[in-house]
Amino acid sequence: MEQPNLNYIQTLSGGDLDFEKKIIEILKQEFPEEKSVYENCITQENFKETAEIVHKIKHKMSIVGLEKSYELAVNYEKKLLNNSTELRGEFESVLETMQNYIENL
Repeated sequence: MEQPNLNYIQTLSGGDLDFEKKIIEILKQEFPEEKSVYENCITQENFKETAEIVHKIKHKMSIVGLEKSYELAVNYEKKLLNNSTELRGEFESVLETMQNYIENL
């Protein structure tokens, strides 16, 4: 399983540590909120709204270097739009990995 990292943020920042800190703070603020929205939507089987929040979360996956997980999220989003939760377990496993990583930044 791939592991989150700061490579993309470091490349994007060009060595600007203040910029990196701002991006990390945004992740720490937004990700838990988005994860909570995801959990509420999926519990209520509101697949359209779940797909919308997956769409937002997938971009954070790429920011923390989870390229394969990004592709998983793309596919999960499509499944949700077809009222399928086929990739739910895999997606939620990635969410837990991200949460643990972001909390420890």
